[in-house]
Amino acid sequence: MAGYDWISFTTDYGLSDGFVASCHGMIARTAPQLRVIDVSHQIPPGDVTRGAAVLAQTVPYLPPSVHLAVVDPGVGTVRRAVVLQTPNGLLVGPDNGLLGWAAQALGGIERAVELASTDWFAPTVSRTFHGRDVFAPATARLALGADLGEAGPDLAADSLVRLPDPVIALGDGWLEAEVLTVDRFGNVQLAASGEALAALPDRLTVGGCRAVRGTTFADVPSGGLVVFADSADRIAIAVNGGRAAVMLAVNPGDIVRIS
Repeated sequence: MAGYDWISFTTDYGLSDGFVASCHGMIARTAPQLRVIDVSHQIPPGDVTRGAAVLAQTVPYLPPSVHLAVVDPGVGTVRRAVVLQTPNGLLVGPDNGLLGWAAQALGGIERAVELASTDWFAPTVSRTFHGRDVFAPATARLALGADLGEAGPDLAADSLVRLPDPVIALGDGWLEAEVLTVDRFGNVQLAASGEALAALPDRLTVGGCRAVRGTTFADVPSGGLVVFADSADRIAIAVNGGRAAVMLAVNPGDIVRIS
């Protein structure tokens, strides 16, 4: 299998401990020439859906890579470690739904393999740190061009864990959709695609608050609420100079009605 020059790395490890550095170190021990793009290490702890969304919305803009993602509340249990092959790169991580949306963004799953070959792991594997001892060394091997078949047995794609489809409902002049993510600016991203905006009027109500259908934050005065298609082409809600998540009192997983 052809190798890759790049690895991307997404986790919920944060930056206050040495977890990220340890994983970088394991990659560098095997393949010091590889370059690593840190997507984010600030995924909320254990928030698989947030990690899946961030990963899926980022990978289309990265060079062909092996994408290592670890948001793994089931570490050390019977959950599988997997490698997913797509037309535009490989994905490595836990089989808990984290990788599925990114696989679709990269063209769909062509092959799935359970990461089971202990020869690919660190000599000693911690039950609670598979990012360092299982996923990082395997990712480095794959980036160097190791045969995917040597990683472990093939898996049926329909056996992989999938996240539930987010709630989206459309009607005459209204939309209800699940909050997919809230970014660091407090912007609320919904699961609905940006094209659904065309069916909504220019003047809107969102969670009891008046809003405007627009294209950017400055389409409303300071403190105003705007509904727009964000950079991932999802419907998003923002406050010019403020935090929409606070104004609307919503969190990921909540349902927002726009009418």
